[in-house]
Amino acid sequence: MNIDTLSPQELAALIARANKRKKVLAKRKPAAQTKAAVAKLLKNAGWTFEELYGKSSGGGAAPKKPRKAAAKRSTGKVPPKYRNPANEKETWTGRGRPPRWLAGELAAGRKLEEFLIQK
Repeated sequence: MNIDTLSPQELAALIARANKRKKVLAKRKPAAQTKAAVAKLLKNAGWTFEELYGKSSGGGAAPKKPRKAAAKRSTGKVPPKYRNPANEKETWTGRGRPPRWLAGELAAGRKLEEFLIQK
């Protein structure tokens, strides 16, 4: 957030929000004190944090399980269907977006069938 671009009203509102948040944070007990209280409560109940919530990575939420990779369809190489008459090396299979050379020719009024490779 770039405060240099804020208007006086926006800046005053931001300061008010920051002061409000500061008061909320000041009321909270320190994290270490809260952790100790939770650990003591769990110990008295006969539990460990890991038994209840799984292994912790040092704080925050428990780590997510890795997702399985989605099975990708394996499509083989497709032979070209269309060729640029001005440059024989430029071809297109007919899949995906048309190449620039073909899009330009089609915009000029030519038909796609004119570029078919005759077998």
